[in-house]
Amino acid sequence: MDIIHLLPDSVANQIAAGEVIQRPASCLKELVENSLDAGAKRVQVIVRDAGRTLLQVIDDGIGMSEMDARLAFERHATSKIHEAKDLFSLRTMGFRGEALASICAVAQVEMTTRRAEDETGTLIEIHGSDVVRQEPCVCPVGTNIKVSNLFFNVPVRRKFLKTDQTELRNLLTEFYHIVLVYPKVAFTFVHNDEIILELPAGTEKQRIEAVFGNPKKNFYTSAFVEIKTETEMVNIRGFVVKPESATRKAEQYFFVNGRYMRHPYFLKAVLTAYSGMLAADYQPSFFIYFDISPEAIDVNIHPTKTEIKFADEQTVFQILMASVREALGKFTLAPTIDFETSGSIDIPLPSHSPVARPQVAVDPNYNPFRTRGAIYPDKTPTNWESLYSGLQDTRNTGIPDLPDTNIPDSCTDILRPEEVESCPLWQYAGKYILVPAANGLALVNQHRAHIAVLYAQFMEQLTLTQGAMQQLLFPEILALPQDDMILIGQLLPDLRAIGFDLEQLSPDSYSVQGIPAQLANQSPLPVLQHIVHQVRERGADTQREWREQIAFALAESSAIPYGKILTEVEMRDIITRLVQTGSYRRLANGKTITSLLSDEEINKRF
Repeated sequence: MDIIHLLPDSVANQIAAGEVIQRPASCLKELVENSLDAGAKRVQVIVRDAGRTLLQVIDDGIGMSEMDARLAFERHATSKIHEAKDLFSLRTMGFRGEALASICAVAQVEMTTRRAEDETGTLIEIHGSDVVRQEPCVCPVGTNIKVSNLFFNVPVRRKFLKTDQTELRNLLTEFYHIVLVYPKVAFTFVHNDEIILELPAGTEKQRIEAVFGNPKKNFYTSAFVEIKTETEMVNIRGFVVKPESATRKAEQYFFVNGRYMRHPYFLKAVLTAYSGMLAADYQPSFFIYFDISPEAIDVNIHPTKTEIKFADEQTVFQILMASVREALGKFTLAPTIDFETSGSIDIPLPSHSPVARPQVAVDPNYNPFRTRGAIYPDKTPTNWESLYSGLQDTRNTGIPDLPDTNIPDSCTDILRPEEVESCPLWQYAGKYILVPAANGLALVNQHRAHIAVLYAQFMEQLTLTQGAMQQLLFPEILALPQDDMILIGQLLPDLRAIGFDLEQLSPDSYSVQGIPAQLANQSPLPVLQHIVHQVRERGADTQREWREQIAFALAESSAIPYGKILTEVEMRDIITRLVQTGSYRRLANGKTITSLLSDEEINKRF
């Protein structure tokens, strides 16, 4: 009996959807790209429940005929290419003909569309690849497509979607990838009947300013410089941040021929151009646009079309690095030396008389290893091997100078509460606290120890919602981009529980009126920005994870700095509280707090 058979179209579409449509953000990308390929000048995105319930895209593009509207939902049906060679001259965002077929395979889709030359439009409704209805309708020119109940027939995929806040951030991230490269198109993003972003048509600089700019200051005059390079192979333009304006959270975007891309090799080119200019752990923000012949790149590598191959990556690498360096140097951000300036200093040269070769006296009999015997000829030691008899050979033992941590797992009580309350303590180099331990000498990193103590304290306050608050005499304004505003809205209950008093002033700002008492006189803005950055970078999808990230970021900001001289009372307070936490070996991020210098290692040094 034959066992190989063709899969039904509905099953094949669901399989394809698993690769093309991974989450609501993937669906948004495909629908908006179709609108742009249709020549839309205005695109409106309407989202409900982060795309789970509804994801709607309305455009004023050219629209479709009745036949095209029906064929658009078939697999491998596209207006973008006609033959294989067209893949090497692509100018459109989409071309595979898989997106709409994949979407309607896992959602309930309703689309209305009309061309300018048609009196009536077409309405088509598809549920899970099954056409429910198709009929004429009255609608404006363009296309309006609604995707409802995404993954309604794939419950496993729907179950693994993240929280609404996380999925909304993913939607905005994908939205940014598109709007940043199409500044001449007006975009609106609406979530749960609230306008999140309204972007009028403008220039690239205006679009970046509208998405990421701080409304309280000129984003580009103060932070960015422009790059522009034109060659026969590639044209590069865009904006790079000044080194002094770099941050730990960097906005890094590459675009090629109107398409967002990820390219680690070109990222290395930019970082190389900044070599020696950035502080540790800081990254440069940039928005760089490549214009290159379509024949010189291959976008048909992955369905998401964000991984792009260049025919000559090494040459583009060098052009990009030189372009960034030139921009930084042009604005006197990197020192330059001009050896051809007319105002150079004239230095008189000596006459060309012959120079005598220097004479160096060399003693061919000199041997530095026999110097002792030469000076003390009668005291050259004999039978010196007997001096080392009976000693153990330690040449291959690899005695470490100072281990990162050498606390055996079995020694759970290396620091005992009853002992640290009375034992002598010393501070070394303004960084370490030395504590006599059961098996040696414990070196405690005072900054990390204080982080561990505060982390435990903040976690307890978050659990009990009993954080102490200190009101600010003059409230401060926290301005954030939209994706960070969404994130801080998600964290708001826990931030208030730990002692922050925040009140939203506008869609992109909060008024900070109170701070946790532990922050004392610190400015709350860097602390809140650090919390948002940590939650974003380390990832957090549950309330427990959010609280851990908030507590840790707040503890890092509040802990005593390196170099602070502590009194014995302060040292004992930190060590006592550290031991009481039960986690005195490592921080939650894995960094060492306590390192043991054992008695055996100390004795070996003598």
